[in-house]
Amino acid sequence: MSDIHAYKSDVNNGRYIYILAGVHGDEVESIYVLKELLANAELWEKINRPTIVVPIVNVDGYRIGTRTNSHGVDLNRNLPASSWSHVITEPQYHPGLTPLSEPENQFLVSLFQKYPPGIAISLHSWRPILNYNGDCIEVAHFLAERNQYPIAPSIGYATPGSLGDYLPEKYSAPVLTYELPRIGHLRTLRDVWDENKLALTDLLTSDLLNKYCLL
Repeated sequence: MSDIHAYKSDVNNGRYIYILAGVHGDEVESIYVLKELLANAELWEKINRPTIVVPIVNVDGYRIGTRTNSHGVDLNRNLPASSWSHVITEPQYHPGLTPLSEPENQFLVSLFQKYPPGIAISLHSWRPILNYNGDCIEVAHFLAERNQYPIAPSIGYATPGSLGDYLPEKYSAPVLTYELPRIGHLRTLRDVWDENKLALTDLLTSDLLNKYCLL
């Protein structure tokens, strides 16, 4: 497995805000948006809360342009939630032979154990939607006011072994699955970032996330 980079704030007094991208290696929009967000040094100087950013979870999949990792496993079906299932509905959703079989997820879970999550914002790309799992609907509304994305309590299909199932169950930490639009049809990566820059920067500099850091 290729090295996964994670960035942690200097603030340690509480549960952590996690911001993730690239769980699926072919979702380049998520990776680009988080890269742009991470590059905004002025923004991060204003943030005074426990935060961990993982710009690309599935580094191998990103390098070869696949949804799955180098073992052909969908990392968002491989976490050890009670919903995990060995059933392979389609090859692109392969859950792995056992829960937590994949090194990328082992890395994530080790982070969660060392730095307990209060909430996770997981950037994906498919079509614009703000999917909330657990108590974070107000975060979804905050973002939707700025990017006009629809809000939904479900992505529209089952996601056994997903982050959205695992963190609320294991840590009572909600997950906001932030689905971005795909590029193409005159939409560029820069367009996707421009469409979401205000929503993300306003969220991170607001007080809305503070309650998720409380122990």
